[in-house]
Amino acid sequence: MKRSQMEYVAGGGLIDRRSLLVGGIAFLAASSIKPVAASVNEGVKRIGDDFPVWSRTLGRQGTTYGQPSIHEKHLKLKLQLPSAPENSGTTGWLTPLEKLHGIITPNGLHFGSHHFGIPDIDPDKHELLIHGLVEKPLKFTMERLLRYPMISKIRFIECAGNTAFNALSPLSHDGSCQDLHGLISCSEWVGIQASLLLNETGLGKKAKWVIVEGADGGSHSRSIPLSKLLDDAIIAFYQNGERLRAEQGYPMRLLLPGWEGNTSIKYVHRLEVVDAPAYTGHDSGVYTQHLSNGQIEGFSFYMDVKSVITHPSGKQILEEQGFYEITGLAWSGYGKISKVEVSADDGKTWAPAQLHGPIIEKALTRFSIPWHWDGKSTVLLSRATDAHGRMQPGRKEWKQRYASPTFNHYNAIQSWDISSNGEVENVYV
Repeated sequence: MKRSQMEYVAGGGLIDRRSLLVGGIAFLAASSIKPVAASVNEGVKRIGDDFPVWSRTLGRQGTTYGQPSIHEKHLKLKLQLPSAPENSGTTGWLTPLEKLHGIITPNGLHFGSHHFGIPDIDPDKHELLIHGLVEKPLKFTMERLLRYPMISKIRFIECAGNTAFNALSPLSHDGSCQDLHGLISCSEWVGIQASLLLNETGLGKKAKWVIVEGADGGSHSRSIPLSKLLDDAIIAFYQNGERLRAEQGYPMRLLLPGWEGNTSIKYVHRLEVVDAPAYTGHDSGVYTQHLSNGQIEGFSFYMDVKSVITHPSGKQILEEQGFYEITGLAWSGYGKISKVEVSADDGKTWAPAQLHGPIIEKALTRFSIPWHWDGKSTVLLSRATDAHGRMQPGRKEWKQRYASPTFNHYNAIQSWDISSNGEVENVYV
């Protein structure tokens, strides 16, 4: 398929997918196959002589728990914050978004934010207590909880501080997609509807909030509106088909779909039903936004509509001009993604990207669009719109709303600069 035959849908080389699929991708030339001698006569090379060693020898045995290929050692979490006194014991592990495909994050690569370390909890001794403004306080063992009917939901979890560098930095912060956006992951979560357990206690008439507490060393706790817990909250025991890992809250965690990750309390062991929020340290501290008009925005739970191009993205290199598939992820804490637009000319023109199913509310959505790079420097951007009409803002628009030092809930458009030599880096436009 010649370039002149392509149907472009916007400036910068964005291609209509239908014309690409109909015409083929002939400009992506594959390596030619060299003829191989088929004779087995003495002195003549045999076909099998060119086979790689793994095609000529027996392989190794399997293991009791499957591991990635040794050739995928580069696929790993990245430590954002070391456990040091200046970080108050908080550590952050970033997901390598640019090296993953689809929407499900493998358990071993799910991001982690740990404020008080990772406890080693004995599930046989762990209990969940529900008390406060209820008619019948209840205490559940793990054995009893696992007998309840369970539901399964694919949902993302995003740290409110994801992309904090772009919110705080006056100048472009150089980094990979993992460095800048790695505090988000998406999994299939299986557990009990929180409403099932709460309703069993007989909620009092004055019940409005629930103080949710974890069993970690710092008793991490947040004040959560009762309405959210009665809506779509899950007490999760399984992630992607297996029991939660310790980093994700083993033996059970709260999951609040679409809300800032800090509210999805790990190692959950206590729900206290109350009539007003407790204003815990995380309720009224770092998770409160400062607005540019001088006001304070508290309990801003929802993670707003957002997207990021994962390829090409920061620290990657385009080896040559020609065809590439721009791909990325979009999500919204308010519901489903309805549209993602991509620009390959610094925001001058935009084209609709293809959304790949399944498109699930409060989950990651994969998008892509074909692109022909002409070798000139340009800027790639993506902006998402959700089913409620909420559109991702530009950086200037976001910065006008919030005052320094606010950095949580940053959801502005991500821009990647492509230099003429193919290097990709973060840039502010």
